[in-house]
Amino acid sequence: MDKTLNMALVGASGVVGQKILQLLDKKGIKIEELYPLGNSTVGQTIHFQEQDYVIGDLDSFDPKKANITIFSAGGSVARKYARKFVEAGSYVIDLSSEFRYEDDVPLIIPEINGNILEELQEPTLIANPNCSTSQLLMVLKPIHEKFGIEFLNIATYQAVSGTGKEAVEELRQQTYESESAESKVYPKPIAFNVIPQCDIFLDNAFTKEEMKLVWETKKILDPKIDVQATCARVPVFNGHSEAVFLKVSNRASREDIINIVSGNEGVCVMDNPELLEYPTPYEQANDSEDVYVGRIRSQDIQGDTWISLWVVADNVYGKGAALNAVQILQNLISNNKLC
Repeated sequence: MDKTLNMALVGASGVVGQKILQLLDKKGIKIEELYPLGNSTVGQTIHFQEQDYVIGDLDSFDPKKANITIFSAGGSVARKYARKFVEAGSYVIDLSSEFRYEDDVPLIIPEINGNILEELQEPTLIANPNCSTSQLLMVLKPIHEKFGIEFLNIATYQAVSGTGKEAVEELRQQTYESESAESKVYPKPIAFNVIPQCDIFLDNAFTKEEMKLVWETKKILDPKIDVQATCARVPVFNGHSEAVFLKVSNRASREDIINIVSGNEGVCVMDNPELLEYPTPYEQANDSEDVYVGRIRSQDIQGDTWISLWVVADNVYGKGAALNAVQILQNLISNNKLC
């Protein structure tokens, strides 16, 4: 039986909100009633499935009208409104970090732990993982299942689109208009630079973005994995890259890793050093759904097996944000949760 989807989208005019609408259209997901909502954007017009919609006021909206709601408007908005929508009978998918680490909120990557959604018995708040975590764990899941990951070290090189429209414009201005353009979004100039800080610093000297990788890897994949991360912002408009180093329990060759990762849906291996084939954000992170992995290496160090990887994905359209949220929605539909 076809399900009637009455969807509220909070943050519909934002970078991720627009990509969510693009994916819904691409995948032919029919929305019976769409309610684009916002605060500062009320009255603006968006276009979806050959119709124009005016963004409504989030404060005055009756959440009982929606049976599925996607929040793509940041943690403060989610904190104020998300649970109210759940109480009104709507499943809620939140893309912020506000609820990810709460025990009663499932943190979902459908290919990894989507089975949790099948067990839901009533409207629930569902958290979408951090963009860096999603692309990372898509690659690590089959490796961990086969060879057992003990220790994980990640260095991320994150695009400015992960911060939003203003950050993209700041990089554009500093690069193409004036190298002396003021830095308003980031603490230092981003053009022609690398900033070893994503999000705020915590008491342990790691940034919150770095700890998100730790917390979310443990919650989604395995709490026994030891994780350390360094996150840097780079002058790239879109597409996050990650240098990944992991110690596995069972000996694994480069060919073993290539074979096991290649069989994972949603992951594309690009690894041919002789032809200089490896993924880059410029080439592989343009409205792309796959997570790309290359530079795969295996090294025996003092009797331990270490694997090195290079991972690239579209952090806005792809697994990092919009795609994962839409896949959660598809999972809810296929499991008859939105009747």
